Amino acid sequence: MEQNDTQRALMAILFAAGEPVDAQRLAASLEKPEAEIHAELQTLMDDLAYHRSGIRILHLENAYQMVSSGEMAPYVTKALETRKPPKLSNSQLEALTIIAYYQPATKAYVEQLRGVDSGYSISALLTKKLIEECGRLNVPGRPILYRTTPDFLRTFGLSSLSELPEIEKMNFQARPVPPEDAAPSSDGTAPEHAPEDPPAGEAQS
Repeated sequence: MEQNDTQRALMAILFAAGEPVDAQRLAASLEKPEAEIHAELQTLMDDLAYHRSGIRILHLENAYQMVSSGEMAPYVTKALETRKPPKLSNSQLEALTIIAYYQPATKAYVEQLRGVDSGYSISALLTKKLIEECGRLNVPGRPILYRTTPDFLRTFGLSSLSELPEIEKMNFQARPVPPEDAAPSSDGTAPEHAPEDPPAGEAQS
């Protein structure tokens, strides 16, 4: 069925609203009698049901809302579960922030900045696919280097790391990986630079 202008406008409003919209408000917006709004929406509801559309319009008292059909629930649930931002504890958020701003970074470096063991936080961030391994630092023990992932960017609504808010970084004498040699080599091994211990006392906030 070809929709008329009123029906197209109603579909657009309900889609954009994402919540129930009162029929009286719809009538006022379209400058149509409320009875006509009810009639047009009933026609749309019947048409969507007849064609087994993945979209339905619900009539809730004197309001209407656009929703997905019950038949599509398994697909909607599966898709939206992957879009839910992972819940992060304060410790995980701290570790993620350090890796995001100082990447590639080792677990030891994260712990230098946080002052506490961060093994569990890093493990949780790996599980949530917000960080990934990106080689090893070429020093005794060959600690793993970590960096953020594309999922990190999507989760926080960023198109690139350059969009991260500016912060005042910790002023250590040396980083585990100097800026000019930060990227690991093609074999996954970072340049040979050992991290230095931070100066005594608290770092700047």
